Amino acid sequence: QVQLVESGGGLVQPGGSLRLACAVSESIFSIATMGWYRQAPGKERELVATISSGAHIYYADSVKGRFTITRDNGKNTVYLQMNSLKPEDTAVYYCNAVAMLKGYWGQGTQVTVSS
Repeated sequence: QVQLVESGGGLVQPGGSLRLACAVSESIFSIATMGWYRQAPGKERELVATISSGAHIYYADSVKGRFTITRDNGKNTVYLQMNSLKPEDTAVYYCNAVAMLKGYWGQGTQVTVSS
């Protein structure tokens, strides 16, 4: 059973930074496209960023220049460095893995940007 475990969420002031991490339990990590999604209250889940097994990266326009996605294949972990955070970044952030036509989700971690 593939498990994704997120960490690193919390409360931060506007303009601050947080780094999210997602550890994957199985060896699919090396072939998986990894992604971060977020869901704010009353809104649909939206894609934030993805990184393929070949390190091809995509960012949503709303986070370009502020967020950075990276992966460490040796640690089966994907990271999301979030800088210059804004109140509108407040959401539950979910880690996603897609490998061999199957998708997997983490349990989510809350990020709150507020003064």
